[in-house]
Amino acid sequence: MDAMKLLLERASAVKVTEPGPSSEEIDTILRTALRAPDHGRLRPWRFIVIEGEQRERFGELMAECLRAREPNAAPEAIAREKQKALRAPLILVVATSVKPSEKIPEVEQIVSAGAAAEHIMLAVQALGYGAMWRTGAIAYDERMKAGLGLKANDAIVGFIYVGKPAAPPAETPRPQLNDFVTRWNG
Repeated sequence: MDAMKLLLERASAVKVTEPGPSSEEIDTILRTALRAPDHGRLRPWRFIVIEGEQRERFGELMAECLRAREPNAAPEAIAREKQKALRAPLILVVATSVKPSEKIPEVEQIVSAGAAAEHIMLAVQALGYGAMWRTGAIAYDERMKAGLGLKANDAIVGFIYVGKPAAPPAETPRPQLNDFVTRWNG
């Protein structure tokens, strides 16, 4: 796929299904993430691959986190939370392991992980798959971080759900360039 076409047509999948990428494709996708801009070469990104039966355990962790955050959550809400882990054959968790640095602030390290996540989104689409990037309260939950083996000061940048697109992406109006760009004249 032409790089400019990919960049200009990138879209999130609304729903994905089987099959997911092969092991070799997952490695390729993650190698693209390692090319993200990285001030100071701190390599602050962390990637967690969740697939197969591990998704069910991940769903249990998501449900546990919801129960802890919302002790009065309805059983239906707990069941829906558990099912989120099964909405794609592959989940890639993108996190930042912030490195103490006098020179490179935390925000730059988190933005680097965000760039790595975008590389993943682009690579997934280039390989003919679809992806959706999710966060929500679960991304900021200390129990989720611990359950994924992350440290309390690490940041989950997103959960990227990957699979074959169930339908073509919906046409959404694209922002107009002039609404977001100014030319600085000094």
